[in-house]
Amino acid sequence: MSQSIDTICVQGGYRPGNGEPRQVPIIQSTTFKYDSSEFMGKLFDLEASGYFYTRLQNPTNDNVAAKICELEGGTAAMLTSSGQAANFFAIFNIASAGDHIVACSELYGGTYNLFSVTMKRMGIEFSFLPSTCSDEELEAAFKTNTKAVFGETIANPALTVFDIERWANAAHAHGVPLIVDNTFPTPVNCRPFEWGADIVTHSTTKYMDGHGAGVGGCIVDSGKFDWNANAEKFPGLTQPDDSYHGLIYTERFGLAGAFITKATAQLMRDLGSIQSPQNAFLLNFGLESLHLRMKRHCENGQAVAEFLSAHPKIVAVKFSGLESDPYHELAKKYLPNGGCGVISFRVTGGREGAEEFMGRLKLGQIATHVADARTCVLHPANATHRQMNDAELEAAGIEPDMIRLSCGIEDAEDLIADIKQALG
Repeated sequence: MSQSIDTICVQGGYRPGNGEPRQVPIIQSTTFKYDSSEFMGKLFDLEASGYFYTRLQNPTNDNVAAKICELEGGTAAMLTSSGQAANFFAIFNIASAGDHIVACSELYGGTYNLFSVTMKRMGIEFSFLPSTCSDEELEAAFKTNTKAVFGETIANPALTVFDIERWANAAHAHGVPLIVDNTFPTPVNCRPFEWGADIVTHSTTKYMDGHGAGVGGCIVDSGKFDWNANAEKFPGLTQPDDSYHGLIYTERFGLAGAFITKATAQLMRDLGSIQSPQNAFLLNFGLESLHLRMKRHCENGQAVAEFLSAHPKIVAVKFSGLESDPYHELAKKYLPNGGCGVISFRVTGGREGAEEFMGRLKLGQIATHVADARTCVLHPANATHRQMNDAELEAAGIEPDMIRLSCGIEDAEDLIADIKQALG
């Protein structure tokens, strides 16, 4: 039977049998014992299911990944060591040297650096377009070697709202998948697959964990993209894999399992960016209260954004819940129950004014983190996006004096009082 998001948060992914642990068990083991070398050989050849080495898969991780998969409405999922690893794997699983990716320019700074510097050195080219680009500009960005399109549901920290349906239509018209980073709204507030996305990624470090306890990431496959329709574009999925005796992923595992199986069997095998079982266990604790916390984060974000927008010392506020926000209408479409608790704003006094304001906060603590139960604040141009020049900051929708405030789940009136005294 179908279940609500709230119920899946609590009981999804892991359903214990008779006499089994009620809580997802931590399988803190690198290896697994088998009675015969013959059966282990079948595991290595992907002819049987099971576990043989935690660098590839672990039961704790798979149970938690299954919960996130249920929350997103996908067919297969895998945990990674971080959100960065999730985004890297999602693209590298279908693109290699000489290929091209179309990406929305409003991105988290770490993701932008990953794409524009590190993956560029690997021979993968990225074209960055603003979310507000015209249909003609978006169409012109595609090339014969384009393998995917990438965007963030709510950009960090520009807080632009990604028009998933429009970018999905453009991607599909060129026979490539849309990959969406859904970290900020989480599946509680947005399920990108319902709007045409094909692959979803998460930094589980943020709202999903929600307590700053463990770094992690996740990739979820919708199981809907037909890799065989343009098989020549995706040879890694549709042609024999010599490292597995000529196995063809789409033939053996179907559209529902090919993408995640390949990412596990190849990329996790070779690069080892596995999430620790202990972190997965902690992540599951966060997921169990995600539906409750997201509601409070959004309520606090709305209250604080409304206060800031009316204050004389505030130059500008970005928060899609405000009717004055240019992305308000898109938010009503994709985020009817609210987006997240993150607000970006500018105070009088430029960069110096921003630093002074942050230094006077008592509850909002300066931290290289976001989407936590505790309110935290950051100056992106001086931290997460420090590697960008002013032109790149502008393309990413980030002013040099922008402040990113992540509202926790404290009392909204206390947060507003703290901000008020910091503004002076």
